Amino acid sequence: MSDQEQQSTPTLYEWVGGAPALETLMAAFYRRVRQDDVLAPLFANMPEDHPHHVAMWFGEVFGGPATYTEQRGGFRVMRAQHVGKDIAPEQRQRWVSLMLEAADEVGLPDDAEFRSAFAAYVEWGSRRAMANSRPGVTLSPRTTTPVWGWGEAPPGID
Repeated sequence: MSDQEQQSTPTLYEWVGGAPALETLMAAFYRRVRQDDVLAPLFANMPEDHPHHVAMWFGEVFGGPATYTEQRGGFRVMRAQHVGKDIAPEQRQRWVSLMLEAADEVGLPDDAEFRSAFAAYVEWGSRRAMANSRPGVTLSPRTTTPVWGWGEAPPGID
């Protein structure tokens, strides 16, 4: 991609509709989680503001403002939320499935480029969360929040 294409390509955060769209997504997603036999036990002690915090995280990861880092402490805090939870593979898979269903429910952009990038992050992030949740895990030295992009398929290029 040329420098001009990179400068004119919106971030995933802009493409999805910013914070309002992510807040709507997380509200719908966590409604599903609370009713799900596989995930409800994992989130039984979830604070009421958890969906908002996850929306902030997704916003930052998708190239929006660094609100999660500024208000919540960033990557180390997010990673710490998973330590010791021992997330099972079926819980991770269900988390991904419900997130993709919620994306459809709330009408996130459904173009192939966005959904590919969105699904890739959801898959990657859920696998990192599961790995970080294992008892006795040695955590990576990473300290910065990842910023997810379009990957191989930016918008407007067929």
